[in-house]
Amino acid sequence: MIPSEVYALGASGNPIREIADYAMRRAEEVGAENVYDFSIGSPSIAPPAAAQEAAERLMKEMPPTQLHAYSPDQGLPEVRKAVADYLNSAFSMTYAPEDIYMTSGASAGLAIGCRALLSPGDECITLTPYFSEYRTYTEAAGGVMREVSTEPETFQLDYEAFAAAVNEKTWLVILNSPNNPSGVVLGEESIKKIAALLTARSAEYGHPIYILADEPYRDLVYDGDAVPYIPGFYADTVYCYSFSKSLSLPGERVGYLAVPPESKERIALRAAVSGAGRMLGYVCAPVLFQRVCAACLGQTGELREYKKNRDLIYEGLTALGFSCAKPQGAFYLFVKSPEEDARAFCKKAMAHDLLLVPGDDFACPGYARLAYCVPEERLRRALPAFGRLAAEYGLRAE
Repeated sequence: MIPSEVYALGASGNPIREIADYAMRRAEEVGAENVYDFSIGSPSIAPPAAAQEAAERLMKEMPPTQLHAYSPDQGLPEVRKAVADYLNSAFSMTYAPEDIYMTSGASAGLAIGCRALLSPGDECITLTPYFSEYRTYTEAAGGVMREVSTEPETFQLDYEAFAAAVNEKTWLVILNSPNNPSGVVLGEESIKKIAALLTARSAEYGHPIYILADEPYRDLVYDGDAVPYIPGFYADTVYCYSFSKSLSLPGERVGYLAVPPESKERIALRAAVSGAGRMLGYVCAPVLFQRVCAACLGQTGELREYKKNRDLIYEGLTALGFSCAKPQGAFYLFVKSPEEDARAFCKKAMAHDLLLVPGDDFACPGYARLAYCVPEERLRRALPAFGRLAAEYGLRAE
């Protein structure tokens, strides 16, 4: 008999992908230029030139039998060393190559991290809004998800709410900065407060409380904002990164987990991560692009395009009377719904061929996510449609 929870997950579908699929069908009916699809966070800028150059060089220089061979489960040794060296240089850390586990993107990294750090009945805390798959990975590991609301409007840490949620069953906290879907960066003071609390509670409960830092957007920040490196503030932090957004390589599926070098459980964590990867079948990340990404550490595509898009859509929507927190990073705008039911709002937007994702899918009802990693022209063409939608609600700029 098919397990009910697996069937239910597959039958329910991924709401973001379903909206993106609708966009393609709708484009066939009215033309792609008349469909304003802001549903999915797929990078719209080109990878940095170094990525293309590295791929071409590797294809020319390496024998195919070597270039496309299996790597060890944890990844290519030279790539793991390159990642460790980069992190040590960039963030004054002390990672060894053995602390790095190459993954098939951040999704595999998060799934591995949850399976490695949670036992059945353990609780995992995350801040709302959050990427919905956190719950999927937590529950697949037998854990229990506890959602903690952030401050209204700003989506910054509500420390009292967070402190109240931490208890003896808490083993894991997932933090995402810059945040998907709000684009908000978790500030250094908030991280220091979280670190101090978890240190004290770990000592009180007699077991470590781990942080799983999910940071695929850390290199996509604007206006001089900095993203604090959480492992530098809290020793029991497993770090998860993906090259999908920074290098605009989402389809190549390469990222990594970094086991905390200062953790007392360092050796056990290495084994747990490797064991979870093996258990889930997430071994041997794509080897060609392991090498490509190793050649491009610290690089990004042309971020000015995302900043231009952010300013265009944020200023355009607020001028029409919509309310939203200005994103500090990533490439999402989290728009407050003019009515309580954000799903109804998104349905009305769809009538104007504006495709948004309800905040309910990020555990934050009353909002809608707009992915602005799209061609600038799409944003400009969409503004009149947003104007008509604003008029339906009688919105006016403040």
